[in-house]
Amino acid sequence: MATGERDLDELAQRVGRLLEAQGLRLTTAESCTGGWIAKVLTDVPGCSRWFERGLVTYSNAAKVDLLDVPSGSLLRYGAVSREVAAAMARGALARAAVEMSVAVTGIAGPEGGSPAKPVGLVWLAWYRAGSLPVTEEAHFQGEREGIRRQAVVAALHGLIKFLR
Repeated sequence: MATGERDLDELAQRVGRLLEAQGLRLTTAESCTGGWIAKVLTDVPGCSRWFERGLVTYSNAAKVDLLDVPSGSLLRYGAVSREVAAAMARGALARAAVEMSVAVTGIAGPEGGSPAKPVGLVWLAWYRAGSLPVTEEAHFQGEREGIRRQAVVAALHGLIKFLR
């Protein structure tokens, strides 16, 4: 196993231990990471005790249909925004009937960026039932895969921080 894969595996195991210790179940809502967060988490043996499901909602239509993201938010703020990330996290939690969700939406490139929203811009959101979503804006550097990997790492670190 490569060092980067080992690091992701260790983070995923930490997330799993925290979720299990608190009796929580998790769902993911992913856009630019394409299911990578769910893949890393489900690589952990015994994850079925704390992982419910992962949704890849790459298109705006999928965000609306599967996560109930308001189409008005997509039009007003764009898919890569605090508002949409938070709506994705809320929708994933509601649809999965679990206690915790993480959502990510961003521009992994190499195309699709603009001066206002450059390649590498990622919005993450974490949401626990009974609380408000916590969002974070990140700006990652590198090529597409590197940006996506950094987003996965940020999502896992955020879960660990949120669960402590």
